[in-house]
Amino acid sequence: IGCKSSSIQRLGLSSQCEGFSHSQITRLFSRFTSLDKSENGALSREDFQRIPELAINPLGDRIINAFSLKGKKIEDQVNFRGFMRTLAHFRPIEDNEKSKDPREPEPLNSRNNKLLFAFRLYDLDKDDKISREELLQVLEKVDVEQKMSIRFLH
Repeated sequence: IGCKSSSIQRLGLSSQCEGFSHSQITRLFSRFTSLDKSENGALSREDFQRIPELAINPLGDRIINAFSLKGKKIEDQVNFRGFMRTLAHFRPIEDNEKSKDPREPEPLNSRNNKLLFAFRLYDLDKDDKISREELLQVLEKVDVEQKMSIRFLH
């Protein structure tokens, strides 16, 4: 753990980066390094596709795309800071959201940012609209997943 802790310090991350505690950052960094099969300090689309929970999730591809992963080039990979930034959207909403300084940017886990993040999962062509086709694609995937799980249960 000392090795990982010094690696986190070298990345210049504060103890409250993106709202995560130091222990959460340490656990995220451990998960990040275990996913980084090429050991280049960045995660590729293939690294994410090896995560079993994403492989079976009907929105798995869209969640992977949320990390801005397009291709196989190094610039199409996500570093640890980007990994944390995307995961920050999944943190629980803070109760003291209303008492925050209005001049400060909203935290990534605010209601507004969570809604925007979820919207972007559905807006595949990034035209700031969810078309009928985009919605149907998701519904079809969910329907197929549900049918598959029902078949496996019987």
